[in-house]
Amino acid sequence: MPVHCGALILAAGKGTRMHSALPKVLQPLLEEPMLEYVLAALRPLFGDRIMTVIGHGAPAVRAAMRPTALFVEQRQQLGTGHALKTALPALRREGIHRVLVVNGDMPLVSANTLRLFMEQAGTASMAVASLMLPDPGSYGRIVRNDGVFAGIVEAKDYQNERYGVPSGEVNAGVYLLDLDAVEPLLAELSNANASGEYYITDLAGLALNAGLEVKAVPCGSDVALLGVNTPAELSAAEELLRRRIVEQHLQAGVMIHHPDSVCVGPNVRIEPGAVLYGPCRVLGRSRLARGASVEAFCTLIDADVAAGAVIHAYSHIQEAVVGEGCLVGPYARLRPGAVLEAEAHVGNFVEMKKARLGRGAKANHLTYLGDADVGAGSNIGAGTITCNYDGVYKHRTTIGERAFIGSNTSLVAPVTVGAEALVGAGSVITRNVPDGMLAVARGRQTVLPKKKIKKD
Repeated sequence: MPVHCGALILAAGKGTRMHSALPKVLQPLLEEPMLEYVLAALRPLFGDRIMTVIGHGAPAVRAAMRPTALFVEQRQQLGTGHALKTALPALRREGIHRVLVVNGDMPLVSANTLRLFMEQAGTASMAVASLMLPDPGSYGRIVRNDGVFAGIVEAKDYQNERYGVPSGEVNAGVYLLDLDAVEPLLAELSNANASGEYYITDLAGLALNAGLEVKAVPCGSDVALLGVNTPAELSAAEELLRRRIVEQHLQAGVMIHHPDSVCVGPNVRIEPGAVLYGPCRVLGRSRLARGASVEAFCTLIDADVAAGAVIHAYSHIQEAVVGEGCLVGPYARLRPGAVLEAEAHVGNFVEMKKARLGRGAKANHLTYLGDADVGAGSNIGAGTITCNYDGVYKHRTTIGERAFIGSNTSLVAPVTVGAEALVGAGSVITRNVPDGMLAVARGRQTVLPKKKIKKD
């Protein structure tokens, strides 16, 4: 796109029909905010020449999207026309003369759809994308006289007696504006309508009256241009996205069993030859290498899974790294900061947090490893826990290579167990264990005669 072209996203509305305290543009689809999908569609066309008008929930939107967008705050939400007026000085400062205006609630829109619309708009002073819908519902109507575009009428103001039988052609809410041509018309916008708001749609009539070229560009019935306004519409859009993404991975060579129950986020990267079994969820910025396998009922968020690793059923992995050939689960939980080096094993009901399991090390049963470093080849017995929190601070546990930690051991951090050391089962270790030594810290077993119980 030419340097003088830019994009403006309208994202200031409250979205009352969502019945949610969360700003509408932050409603998640596959764990990503709706606004992020719109930005993703615009970036290939405009790079960083994208501005977002925010209003309701502005601090939350800024925090969620930083640093991916430039913001203009509309402190009073007085309609789309008022939003354009508010953003105009910032657009001018960026040297933008021709601007594509889209709504922030269009998560299905694609760069290709927007590119085609702009190409068909040509050099018109104003262009609006239109859709043909069997039920126009609450969408603004495109009005034509003998096939020639004559204006846009908001649904609340549309009256069949005046405009005739509706054709089903509606305003999709996507505009291309020549700012040099339409800026003088902004002062003429009026809020004399059913909502008491200033509409961008009214610019079309003003531009026509001023003798400017205005186009309504038909875009068929592409649902990608429809906004999301209700929980039902959000759910439908999310399902369309899910199907689209899963199909893309299937076509790229990823093996997906039961694809109708697999959710993959838009920022996930999966190499051909990886295997997914539904139902499962792979979200965030997760990465799965060739030959990695994720079984049913697993959730991966921002996980990095290397080649040949197997994630068994019912495991949960978030912000963790799983090395080549590792085995995880079933029923394992890898929390942020967990790292499994190649061929390590984490078994059922094992939890790790900010912990590293060295190459070939194993923690196969009922174990908690928090703030810990476990050396290569070590074995962590069932029921072992690292006691990392003293009530005020977190402390680390270090276990050397080829150490053996017996079952039901408590390692009270900060503590170090040396390489090839052996800790007896049931021990509570509070002091360092040197390399190659045996540590046993438990009460001596006493065997006493069993008392007989008198029966009445």
